Order: sequence, then structure tokens, then C-alpha cells
Amino acid sequence: MSQQTRRGHTGRTPSTARLLRGAALAGGLTLLSLATACGGGGSEEVAMNSDPAKISAAPAAGVVAPAKVEVIAGLTGCEADIRIEADELRQGACTTADGGYLITTFPEEELKETWLDSASVYGGTYLVGTRWVVSAEPELLERFRGRLGGTVRELRGIGPEPGASAS
Repeated sequence: MSQQTRRGHTGRTPSTARLLRGAALAGGLTLLSLATACGGGGSEEVAMNSDPAKISAAPAAGVVAPAKVEVIAGLTGCEADIRIEADELRQGACTTADGGYLITTFPEEELKETWLDSASVYGGTYLVGTRWVVSAEPELLERFRGRLGGTVRELRGIGPEPGASAS
């Protein structure tokens, strides 16, 4: 019986170093797949927004957005009165001793951005998170930001700037 030589096969047994490299590679790939499978969201905000100053975090909230209107309301100290319940958004109104505000949540990030584009006609300041927006006075939004995370966005609106004189 003749032994045929296979291409690339030297007839030697693999070295210990080669076996260890193969085992390390297999173990690394296993850990990588587990890490990506269990990583659980949150990275989309980082991936879409590379500016570290604009990455939202809510350490005090302990909640990962997108949240429900009721959850955000609870974190801000009120029980929301749901005003709009639609496929595109849910909106609740809150009134506290500090003032009134609106909490709006969206099933998709794209719908939130469309809503913000429409709201820009009116101007105003908003606390914006992943698939949610809070509309309130700027001082209140800064306080909520510590509990909810997100970024404060000021939308200019249409027309002349306040205090600008007409020529």
C-alpha cells in the first residue's frame, strides 16, 4: 500500500504552539460571539453619535431608553396623563409644582427625528433620548437630564430671532 502525499501536508504532527494558537483563536471567537449576543443594545447611540459630549447616559435612572411615557414620567416625579396614543407616537402630559411638560415616545428613531423636524418650525428646547423627547422649560430639562440622560436640543423655529429688529 503506497502512501500518497497530500498538498501542504508535511507528515508532521502539529506543534504545541500551533495547537495553543488554534485553541486561543477558537476561545476568542466563542467569547466574541457571546459578548455580541449578550451586549444588549445601547450601542446604537454611540455608533450614530461619535461626539462623546453628546452620548446620553442616565446613571441615576437605571433605565435603558427607549422607555415608556409612564416610566419617564415616574422618573421625573409625576403620573402622566396620556393625551395621544397612536401608531407613530405616545404622548403624556405632566404637571408638577415646577411646571408642566410633555413626554413623547416613538416606536422608531426615524419617527422621533421626523417629529423633531416638524417641531423645529415652532422652536423650543427639548430633552432628546433614544426614541423619546421631553418638552419643557430649559431649567427643568437640565434637571431631568440628570435622571433621564439624553441631550438638550434647542430648535430655532421660523421667523426673526427674539429681540431682533426689523429692517
